[in-house]
Amino acid sequence: MNNTRKNKITKTLAGIGISLSIAFGGVAVAAPQPVQAASSTSVANKVISKGKSYLGVKYKFGAKSGITSAFDCSSFTQYVYKKNGISLPRSSVQQSKSGTYVKRSNLKAGDLIFSDTNRDGKINHVSIYMGNNKLLHTYRVGVGVTISKFSGSTWDKTYVTARRVIK
Repeated sequence: MNNTRKNKITKTLAGIGISLSIAFGGVAVAAPQPVQAASSTSVANKVISKGKSYLGVKYKFGAKSGITSAFDCSSFTQYVYKKNGISLPRSSVQQSKSGTYVKRSNLKAGDLIFSDTNRDGKINHVSIYMGNNKLLHTYRVGVGVTISKFSGSTWDKTYVTARRVIK
């Protein structure tokens, strides 16, 4: 075999080797990665975003579950969490037993805050903690779904407990 032919074979084999390295290396890089569960932060952001899409929707005490033309506080939270795959019971008292207890000092966006605004020893209001000292909720005819400051508010002064329902 002459040197010219040996060189061609050597170059061809080297080219094939390099091509295979690139091809298999590319497959490893392009291989699908395992799907990871959505983070609690992204779920909280989706819950809050969904809730904010109803800003201004009227308040109606005892509003029927699943409707979006009017909400009371607990039908609102039940609805926006359900739209994000989290089932909550209908009333604020029942919702206050869902998920896990959260210390007031450890509140995160997406946590539920429960208050006793009637000051009769019973939970009668639920709101969504948005972070940055803000609540997303509905509580009164003429106001509807709104964003309120938490610190120093009625809901702060009548705070009973908080629950984390986003895992």
